[in-house]
Parts: sequence; C-alpha cells; structure tokens
Amino acid sequence: MSTLSPPPLSPPTAPAPTPTPAPAPSGGSRPVLTVLRYVGLAAIVLFCLAPFYWMAVSSLRRTSDIFDMSLWPSPLSLENYRAVFRGNQNFDQALLNSTIVAGTTTVLSLLFATFTAYALARLEFRFKRLILTLIVASTMFPVVAIVVPLLQVFTDIGWINTYQAMIAPSMSFALPLAVWLLTAFFRQMPAELEHAAMVDGCTRGQAFRKVIIPLAAPGIFTTAILVFICAWNEFLIAVSMANDPDVETAPVAISKFTGAVEFETPFGSQMAAGVLVTIPLVILVLVFQRRIVAGLTAGSSK
Repeated sequence: MSTLSPPPLSPPTAPAPTPTPAPAPSGGSRPVLTVLRYVGLAAIVLFCLAPFYWMAVSSLRRTSDIFDMSLWPSPLSLENYRAVFRGNQNFDQALLNSTIVAGTTTVLSLLFATFTAYALARLEFRFKRLILTLIVASTMFPVVAIVVPLLQVFTDIGWINTYQAMIAPSMSFALPLAVWLLTAFFRQMPAELEHAAMVDGCTRGQAFRKVIIPLAAPGIFTTAILVFICAWNEFLIAVSMANDPDVETAPVAISKFTGAVEFETPFGSQMAAGVLVTIPLVILVLVFQRRIVAGLTAGSSK
C-alpha cells in the first residue's frame, strides 16, 4: 500500500520593497518661491505699465515742469488737456474719425471673417491648408510696401481724404488676423453641435446662426477687441491717405500738434492726447474683460 508524499514546500518570497516617497520641499523654501513669484509678477507689471504711468503723470504737469523727473506732479495742472482741445488742433473731430474708421473696420472684418473662418474650419476641400497659409502670410507684408501703390490707385479714383481710403487698407491686415483667430476657435467646437441642431429641424444656416454664433461669442469678442485696437492705433496708412484735418484720425492729429512757439515740441499736449486716445481702449477691455478671458482660454480644457 503506497502512501502519498506531501508536496515540497516553496521557499518564502521576500516582500516587495516599499517605494520611498520623494523628499518634500523644505518648509523654508516655499516662502522663498512665493516671494520670487510675486517679485517676478511685479516686475512684469511695472515694465508694462511704467510708460503709461509716466505719460499720465507728464500730462498733468505744467509746461514749465514737463522735464521734471518727480514721480508725481506738483502742482497738478490741466493746461495740457485744455491745450488739446484749444486752437486749431481739431482733436475732437480726430477722435470721431478714429472711432468711425476703427469701428467700421472691425465690423466689416468680423462680418467677412466669421463666414470665412467657419468654412475653413468645417468644410473639406483641396488646398485648404494652402489658402489658410496664404491668409496668414498676407499679414507679414510691411505696410510701407502697399502704401505707395494704394496711394496712386486711390488718387486715380478720387478716394484721397475719405474714410474708405483708410478703412480698405486697414482691412487688408485686420481681416487675415480675424480669419486666423476665428478659424482656430471654430475648430475647437465639436461638429456634433450642428448635427444635433439639424436633427431637431434646423437648416445648416439656422444651426450656424442660432447655435454656433452664440457659443462662439467669446472668441468673436476677443477678435473684435484685437482688430479694433489694431485699427485704432494705425498711423502710416492714415497719414498717407488723408491730409485734411476734417478726416484725419487721432494718431495723425497728435503727430501734427504744434507748440505755442515756433519749433517747440508740445510734449505736454502730446502726453495728454495720448491719455485721451488710450482711455477708450482701457474702457473697452474692462467692459468686455470676462469675454476676452473666456475667448483666450477657450479650448484649453474639454
């Protein structure tokens, strides 16, 4: 009668080594990093805002104190602001002209760029990438390269000293910028949005108007602000196409400021005019701040 032998015992396995946690940063280094972070942010803010602060401070100095290097004017004076709207400066009309030119450029650029960007983002056709590359490349041409040919063309058709002579060239740079920004924004929006709207009975156009446009509002507002700033600050085209004080824009009017004495540069008046030109842009950014931030961060997370 055979007996069953017990199976051989296996040697015990050693327990897996426990991973050692990474050393945590010492408590003393965290305050140092925090301080360095805030110091870096403060340096960036100071670098960006220092010119605007000095412009505002200089605009509040008296003409005799314009070269004073103090950080705050003493005494405060509004004579530079009075000088901007006094005499033959015609600065109020220049501000109105800038509003008309920049506003019209922005509206027309957004109107054409929205449809163009949506087509480039949604439709599939040959040479689409090449077309988008050419659109972006058109913004790289220097303005001075097109001013002389356009000046000759506009002189022949009688457009000199007109708003359209400044709007059309400005659109040649604002429109590609708007198309590029909106194309990237529309690409981030899922195509299922239009499909769901079309299943519910909408046509392609209705889905674009009722679904896509409201959702694309942050990107459209961001693009509008950037285009408006570019058109508002444009100088070379405006100074080349208009020499009539009733048509010239604010940057051109500031460059033509004259002092009370011959050969005198009115630094104080120019600083005050610079503040007045900057205020509309600051108000515009503050009013639409949330939409701008939402447009710039759209698509960063799903």
